[in-house]
Amino acid sequence: MGFSRSALYKPKTDWAAKDAPVIDALNEIIEQRPRWGFWKCFTRMRKDGKTWNHKKVHRVYCDMKLNLQRRTKKRLISRERQPLGIATDINVIWALDFMRDTLYDGRPFRTLNVIDEGNREALRIECGTSIPSAILLRTTNQLIEVYGMPKAIRVDNGPELISGTLLSWAEKRGIAIQHIQPGKPQQNAYIERYNRTVRHEWLGQYLFRTIEEVKDTATEWLWTYNHERPNMALGGITPAQKLRRQMEVQSSG
Repeated sequence: MGFSRSALYKPKTDWAAKDAPVIDALNEIIEQRPRWGFWKCFTRMRKDGKTWNHKKVHRVYCDMKLNLQRRTKKRLISRERQPLGIATDINVIWALDFMRDTLYDGRPFRTLNVIDEGNREALRIECGTSIPSAILLRTTNQLIEVYGMPKAIRVDNGPELISGTLLSWAEKRGIAIQHIQPGKPQQNAYIERYNRTVRHEWLGQYLFRTIEEVKDTATEWLWTYNHERPNMALGGITPAQKLRRQMEVQSSG
């Protein structure tokens, strides 16, 4: 069989008994310091006069399953409660949020949705396979050139929306970034309701093959939403009609 006689008759090593001193030393440390990792334990053992090398100690450490990731409580960002008042004035508070969908071949894409809470007007649907902070700021700057500077932007706690890039940009322009509390989407209810409409009346109605198709249909649907679709929250008029009425009131006042 090609198997040496010496290997066949070699007695089996009892690793549990052979490693017993290392096991006892690790148990003694872990019992007192359960949050210590391998290197802290190994350094403590060396200071106690144990001479085993780190490879042996690490093998025993792993066999004892001490290297398993330990569950810890997730630290949530602390935010002040953001009351959602009845928006009446245009260009005071914008609401911003991200959505995700996939193309027909399974590739994911994202949309950046921006609305004006004053008249529920959809200001932009930015589409792309990736929308980092740079594109977020570019889009917001373009909207400011068209609509003017808002006093505040209401957002959740996504990574792009808590970045230092966005916060420093807003501070320089005097725009307040109103982060809602984690797990409280009702504090950003205007855009959450808008996102539902986007999902049901646009994203859920098409199969997109390319990101260019997404952008083209987004532009068409945005016009329909603002100029043709009755908004029941506005009394059955469109956001464009609401905007015209508000501008007439301001000009007459």
